[in-house]
Amino acid sequence: MNAESALSVSERERRIQRKDKIMGMTITEKILAVHAGAVRAAPGDLIMASVDLALGNDVTAPIAIDEFRRHGGKEVFDKGRVVLMPDHFAPNKDIKSAVQCKILRDFAREKGIENYFEVGQMGIEHALLPESGLVAPGDLVIGADSHTCTYGAVGAFSTGVGSTDLAAAMMTGKAWFKVPPTIKFIYHTDAKGRLKDWVYGKDVILYTIGEIGVDGALYKAMEFTGDVIDAMGMSERFTMCNMVIEAGGKNGIVIPDRTTVDYINQRVKRPYTLFTPDRDAAYERVYEYDLSNLKPQVAFPHLPENTRSIDEIGKIEIDQAFVGSCTNGWIEDIRIAADIMKGRKVSPQVRMIVIPATRNIYRQALKEGLIEVFVDAGAVFSTPTCGPCLGGHMGVLAPGERAVATTNRNFKGRMGDLSSEVYLANPAIVAASAILGRIGSPEELGIKKG
Repeated sequence: MNAESALSVSERERRIQRKDKIMGMTITEKILAVHAGAVRAAPGDLIMASVDLALGNDVTAPIAIDEFRRHGGKEVFDKGRVVLMPDHFAPNKDIKSAVQCKILRDFAREKGIENYFEVGQMGIEHALLPESGLVAPGDLVIGADSHTCTYGAVGAFSTGVGSTDLAAAMMTGKAWFKVPPTIKFIYHTDAKGRLKDWVYGKDVILYTIGEIGVDGALYKAMEFTGDVIDAMGMSERFTMCNMVIEAGGKNGIVIPDRTTVDYINQRVKRPYTLFTPDRDAAYERVYEYDLSNLKPQVAFPHLPENTRSIDEIGKIEIDQAFVGSCTNGWIEDIRIAADIMKGRKVSPQVRMIVIPATRNIYRQALKEGLIEVFVDAGAVFSTPTCGPCLGGHMGVLAPGERAVATTNRNFKGRMGDLSSEVYLANPAIVAASAILGRIGSPEELGIKKG
């Protein structure tokens, strides 16, 4: 496989170019310019921009609410454009989490916030927002959660911010930004974008992070394109944009196409704008990858950049297998895992946990008989929640335990005890590993992809 072919342009050269000629803009620069009320936005510019949506959850929003009150906040800037979601430790796992969720609930009622999602209605924020039609192409979205970058899959600029920034945005509807330079990633295969069996968007982004490192896109926009992206459905695009923060990215973004529009038109009930990069847009760097021979990837502890192909991992026994999170809790991910689990049993030494990202995904899994497949196999199927992804609940790891998970992070202590280990992989690998009792592939079970 070709590692990369890259064109580098230094920041100094970019500035010289822009002095000599008015360059075109990337999709990220265009969205930021429009929301700042400016004609142009160039990397390094400091702008004040209007936000279309401001998001907080049960971990971050209580701090923002305290800041909101401390600075004299009376009303939120727009009752329909603030979103509060108790998804990390909900349903409440203990008294502290119950207090956190109650702060959100009371504030939402007091301020008349329209988009507060209670347990039984809520889901993992980064899946529920696009599913509910709250995010559209061309939007500028901030959230006090690092994986807010997920919404770039629909052609929006979305990024994580601190709780103080969220408080300010809830009051004013605005936020400060430094315009990021853009790195362009082009992916292709010999088969017009088709990847090998059991290879998905999760593998593409893990491979990318493995190539450039966890700081390889520090405060950069990561723009994804090429026939591999064209061939992906929305769930895989969400997965890729979700994990740009693991490479240090400010935001991830996919140029809207027919796939985007078909998804959005079923959900969004308001006008939106499809932005595309100019032909002469200046990129800080361009990576081009031939993924014709890409195999499923596994990220070893304790960084997402520690990636290896499935045939290079050796024998690694596991204690837990987890399918879910804002990265891979989509119905497509649940189907992939269920296809592998059907008629098989979870290894006696393994706990398998499956958590759909939203209530609608839960309902669809129920309708398709997928929940029964998992239960018959000896797995646990839960109500939507972030749960074990951040070591919250529903699957916290004990000392020395190992988990393979479809989550986005495998930092030391991420899912439990500091001596535990987390390996990141796609849903097919996780499901196969649950059966094998060690990290492995569906091919080892004799399963052919349909």
